[in-house]
Amino acid sequence: MTQAKGIEERRIDEHSGRIEGKKIAVWFSCGAASAVAAYETIRRYGGANEVRVINNPVREEDSDNQRFLRDVSAWLGCEIERAINDVIATDSAVDVWERRSYMAGIKGAPCTYELKKKARIQWEREHLPDFHVLGFTSEERQRHARFTLTERDNVLPVLIDAGYSKADCFRIITEAGILLPAVYSRGYPNANCIGCVKATSPSYWNHVRKDSPHVFAERAEQSRRIGARLVRHKGKRIFLDELPREAKGRPMKTMSVECGIFCEEKEEA
Repeated sequence: MTQAKGIEERRIDEHSGRIEGKKIAVWFSCGAASAVAAYETIRRYGGANEVRVINNPVREEDSDNQRFLRDVSAWLGCEIERAINDVIATDSAVDVWERRSYMAGIKGAPCTYELKKKARIQWEREHLPDFHVLGFTSEERQRHARFTLTERDNVLPVLIDAGYSKADCFRIITEAGILLPAVYSRGYPNANCIGCVKATSPSYWNHVRKDSPHVFAERAEQSRRIGARLVRHKGKRIFLDELPREAKGRPMKTMSVECGIFCEEKEEA
């Protein structure tokens, strides 16, 4: 069988749901979409396949994310495994930025590469999954299509096939009796680290300054010392400590910065 034919037959199986005897890795980011993606994967494929749910822990995420992880694990009826980069013992984005003297820019963010992507690669090498599942929702068909062309062609579009939007995922989690991660109720559009360095919007950073002033101060100090201009204001990059308190950018709810193992596929906010 040629490689092209093998890929095509696999895609036919994906579309029809005829997948058996495979290992499916669901990458859970402590967000609503990836939680529902895990649930749907187990419901649709769990009987005939081995489904593994994996999380990349990051120390700078809100502590309530781990409560959400435990609640989702109980809902799924399975363990949520940890995949970590063996080189970064602290699982800390701050430590990565300090070691690399780089926080974010045109090359992306090193925290994603070190704590998510390298950890994922290490896990893949050991466990050899046949398919991946990520929290691509129905609004993200183009992102999924781009991702399958540039990164992995063995991604099951579980939420897209189900027609689930991000709002649907919030509803499903709530109806299951699970309290969403606290960061959502605090006005953040996703369950990332607070003070995500991939965000460039003045709206986001001024929200962080109001909601978590200590985090804003830490990011401002480290980014100034490293030389990272994290925020875009009036068409140019500036340091956080230069950001006017009244500055606004894109509304928080429209931001597409989400930190997963492949979050380089997200556009900047």
